[in-house]
Amino acid sequence: MNVTLWIVQIILALGFVYSGWMKTIRIESSKKTWAWVNNVPKSLVILIGIAELLGALGLVFPWALNITPVLTPIAAIALATVTLFGMLFHVWRKEYRELGVNIFFIVLAFIVAFKRL
Repeated sequence: MNVTLWIVQIILALGFVYSGWMKTIRIESSKKTWAWVNNVPKSLVILIGIAELLGALGLVFPWALNITPVLTPIAAIALATVTLFGMLFHVWRKEYRELGVNIFFIVLAFIVAFKRL
């Protein structure tokens, strides 16, 4: 089970690193990829990206280094919350095709959160 959880954590972390990277470093590219980025203040997009990058670090390093490992499930819950708000935002904008990715990441985050508690 531990190996499976590590695989889930790494997949989740990589997804959030990609998303956070796009929202912080590659914001112009994000505007072409995600239509919503054009309608949201740049500072909010960057803030979301930073939260995703920090959350991705929190998914892996506390547990791997055994330094305050309780931070790993906390990071997973925080990322699930960010993703849930993103999902609600997409529903509000009627961007239903985006919901599958959101649901996938929420499920993975909750798996990590509850199995690592």
